[in-house]
Amino acid sequence: MTDGTTRQVILWRHGRTSWNLAGRVQGQSDTDLDDVGRAQARSAASRLAALAPDRIVSSDLKRARDTAQALSDITGQPLTLDPRLREMNFGQREGMTWREAWDAFPEGMRAWVNGDETKIPGSETHRQAGERFAAGLRDALLDLPAGGALVVVAHGAVLRTGACVFLDFPESHWSTLGGLGNCSWSVLRRTPTNPGPNGV
Repeated sequence: MTDGTTRQVILWRHGRTSWNLAGRVQGQSDTDLDDVGRAQARSAASRLAALAPDRIVSSDLKRARDTAQALSDITGQPLTLDPRLREMNFGQREGMTWREAWDAFPEGMRAWVNGDETKIPGSETHRQAGERFAAGLRDALLDLPAGGALVVVAHGAVLRTGACVFLDFPESHWSTLGGLGNCSWSVLRRTPTNPGPNGV
């Protein structure tokens, strides 16, 4: 619940999938929540409902959409889908474990860990993913009322990089922001004395 002056953005990661459990890169592959993930979504939604969200916006991938729907069902707030909130596209690595990716793309993975994200066929960079996510977040905030709460449901990598772009963090500092576990969330809060770079 807000106090009438504080605006909040809740960045919520989807529940667990079988690919999460197996350590497989999901990216924009449209995987489903597993039984644990569905239970996580219901449990987290019951707690997030106490924030009385004014808007719920989600990636259109099923694992995020179904997580968000659990909150929509409790609160009665409609769910808006935005493909800009999809996970980072990992190209031909998707569906692979870390070891499998190294076996398939040794040079590309070596470049990846050294900071060159362009060598995996079909992949997106963290910067590209973060910029599209931040654009979607800014649009979602346009009609959020003073004192309102926005819940954004998305994915591990794009939530982290998107938040960094949105908050104007230098890219050299992005690695200092930890990732979210399945169905965990972070809250960005704007107050009159701390407006933030994008008016959160």
